[in-house]
Amino acid sequence: MRLRKMLAGLAFGVGVLAANAASAVEIEYWQYVFETRVKAMDQLIQKFQAANPGITVKHTTFPYAEYQTKVAAAVTAGQGPDVVQLFYGWVDGFIAGKLIQPLPKDAFPHDKIQAEFFPIVKAMERGGEYYGLPTAVRSLALFYNKKLFQAAGLDPNKPPQNLQEFLAAAEKTVKRDSAGNIISEGFTLDMAGQDHQWWREVLIRQNGGVPYTDNDRKVAYDSDAGLKALQFYTDLQTKQKVGLMGFMDEAQAAFKGGLAAMTIDGTFRLGAFSSIKGFEWGVTELPADANGMRSNYASYFANAITSRVQGEKLEASKKFLTYISSPEAMELWLQVVGELPARRSAAMTEKNLSNPIYGPFLKGLDYAHTTMFVDEAAQRQTAIDMVNRVLLQNQDLKASLAEAAKAEQAIIDRAAK
Repeated sequence: MRLRKMLAGLAFGVGVLAANAASAVEIEYWQYVFETRVKAMDQLIQKFQAANPGITVKHTTFPYAEYQTKVAAAVTAGQGPDVVQLFYGWVDGFIAGKLIQPLPKDAFPHDKIQAEFFPIVKAMERGGEYYGLPTAVRSLALFYNKKLFQAAGLDPNKPPQNLQEFLAAAEKTVKRDSAGNIISEGFTLDMAGQDHQWWREVLIRQNGGVPYTDNDRKVAYDSDAGLKALQFYTDLQTKQKVGLMGFMDEAQAAFKGGLAAMTIDGTFRLGAFSSIKGFEWGVTELPADANGMRSNYASYFANAITSRVQGEKLEASKKFLTYISSPEAMELWLQVVGELPARRSAAMTEKNLSNPIYGPFLKGLDYAHTTMFVDEAAQRQTAIDMVNRVLLQNQDLKASLAEAAKAEQAIIDRAAK
């Protein structure tokens, strides 16, 4: 009798294990390598799995330069991620390549998305369908080194508020050797970083123009405003001589190394800069023009469900995407990465708005523009090439601007075909 009970108990235990194994599902999440983002996602996955013991999430990362190619190859082959990270500016390419599917409306009702997320989430909408949701959003700000400000006789608690003050601060903080070579920049020049966004969505508008018309499908910066904006930017190296394109390769490297007094960058740098011991820095809103007009650029990485996902993996993916776009996930992301919550209620708290670091970025969201790229990398390259032709090849400003506009319009037109 006792033996029969033992065998029955064993059979029951095996049955439970088999049932659990049958109900368990593994999904895969992919993103590119960015240290603080990887760290934050690892923590979110751990929390999600604890709350959903039947779901395991495999976290896979790739270097940024390889990332899009890896995603396209894997999904096309019926492999790879179930939930994937993508820059909002890649969405057209991901849809055209049949890499992602519309978000299921049962889990992601459109009215809730529109009511709860910042309006820039509309950049993930095509043809009446949403294709992804962000955990966080980004805007730009002017970062400044307090020690370098103080050493130059500037008040480290009074960063520049307009372009005139910005130029004065850059000229006071730049350092040169006896031959006149820059050894510490007053301001970093990095068109491959965030400067192309500053030129496009801020400086052009502050000069009375717009970068695009027709829902960002018609290039409009081959204008007097575009020329003035380009002149202002290139003058930083050729006239004021406060920065040098290519100095230490990347702007953020020069700033982190204490060899640049100011740089323009996004919220995603907060985690990295905060981790540097003894580094005294602050942020302020991007400089206004002489009339007090401000502009900014807002962007984000979204998370989407890939096109091949169905059945139990789709249900698990819906749960995971719901969690990583929840207020709880956004708060963790803010603490670890420094990027702002994508939901208004989670971002626009009194605590965040009064924070000396988060505050300037949040204020920037109120007047920010989100460029509707069709091919972000290619469109960025036209701006990089434009400035390089001026600074490295001494091409006429107007001619280089016209060449950039023509090249970018061709990119947009090709995508429309």
